[in-house]
Amino acid sequence: MARALVIGGTLFIGRALVEQLLERGDDVVIMHRGTGTPFGSRVGEIQCDRNDVAAVRAALQDERFDVVFDNVYDWQRGTTAEQVTAAATAVAGLRRYVFTSSIAVFPPGGPYDEDDALVPSNIANAPSDFGNIYATQKADSERALFDLHRLTGLSASTLRPAFIYGPHNPFEREAFFWDRLRAGRPIIVPEDGSRTMQWVHVRDVARSAVRAATEDVAIGHAYNLANYPAITQLEFVRLLAMIAGVPPHVVPVPRDTIQRFGGNLLSAPLYFGAYLDIPPIVVRADRVRTELGVDLMSLEDGFRETYRWYQQQQRPQPDFSWEDRVLASAG
Repeated sequence: MARALVIGGTLFIGRALVEQLLERGDDVVIMHRGTGTPFGSRVGEIQCDRNDVAAVRAALQDERFDVVFDNVYDWQRGTTAEQVTAAATAVAGLRRYVFTSSIAVFPPGGPYDEDDALVPSNIANAPSDFGNIYATQKADSERALFDLHRLTGLSASTLRPAFIYGPHNPFEREAFFWDRLRAGRPIIVPEDGSRTMQWVHVRDVARSAVRAATEDVAIGHAYNLANYPAITQLEFVRLLAMIAGVPPHVVPVPRDTIQRFGGNLLSAPLYFGAYLDIPPIVVRADRVRTELGVDLMSLEDGFRETYRWYQQQQRPQPDFSWEDRVLASAG
């Protein structure tokens, strides 16, 4: 039995991870800003803002953990390498540190293996948009952790998931499309829907984290987590429609039309789920299978399971008025 700290363990990745750790019989403590968890008295709690470096060091200085799982990224403020390494260095005698990064650490293109170059700390002439900030902060955090591994012996591993799906997904992704398919609505697809995307089930992310914390081969290594080959946006919509048993009504709309009407990647009005229409990054994910023994769930099996969960949820009624205006403009 290990004593494990999970930074962020109540929402999505952390929730799936805590469930697996409890099944193993581990002693689990969750560090988060909220009050209460879905796990009741089965877990301990440390209330702390992980972005507050001084508060994290104070909260952890007298604690003892075998492993720390770091799953949190602050979507409003960002999370820097300094904030990540503060948690990695605050616990004395720490055996493992497993950090959830992202395939966004690679530039658009690929397919990339784990040892390919990451985006630089400062992307020359790049706009300071969310995508670039997120990518550089994740890449800088990985570099900082692996520097600590080389300099201090910290046993760090990183995971690089693609788009994560599954029960309790807080992002408007798979549910965004099922809402529209079940309502008989047209699905807006940017251009011809040929941009590719990759996915990984949240439970596979959690399984990979547990294996990275227990297998010596994982020390100092990164692991891509993604279905391969990638699928196109159009294939993704058709897969979700097939699972829902609904024929998809796909309407291609030029991106310049979507942008002219104010379509957004991250907040309303969303036109293709949350952040799912970005220049493709494609990775291979052989290492997690060969080194950690994790076979990733097939997309069909994973989305079928997720759809069963989705059907049990009370979803808010979507507002389709913005989409109606775009569709009317597109003819």
